[in-house]
Amino acid sequence: MKKVEIYTDGACSGNPGKGGWGAVLVYGKAEKEISGGEKETTNNRMELTAVIEALKLLKEPCEVLLTTDSKYVCDSVSKGWVYSWQKNGWKKADKKPALNIDLWQELLMLLKRHNVTFNWVKGHNGHPYNERCDSLAVQYYQNL
Repeated sequence: MKKVEIYTDGACSGNPGKGGWGAVLVYGKAEKEISGGEKETTNNRMELTAVIEALKLLKEPCEVLLTTDSKYVCDSVSKGWVYSWQKNGWKKADKKPALNIDLWQELLMLLKRHNVTFNWVKGHNGHPYNERCDSLAVQYYQNL
């Protein structure tokens, strides 16, 4: 399996509000930047979308180190919460409905294809790729 590093971030102006996402994919010495956004969204939706759109670019199953500043994304997968939500009819432990089900379903399909390790970094703390992803996300929604 090819080893790929992916860095992602989502940003919102208001929550909900205008939002953007950015990702950088690194394979060897090659880097690819992508971004997008929506006029009415939430920060968590943008965080998830960044991960999904980056993974969708991979043409074959890969071993992925995915670095994000989103505890929501990292913990939901790494701590198994999303799998419990799915098993329980998309209800959380407190019996309230899980949010962003459409995106979680899409991400879970991608996680079956790729071997993804999630790595959390503190946002706005000088990590070069995290800062770049944030810049891509903000730049995108500012142009909506």
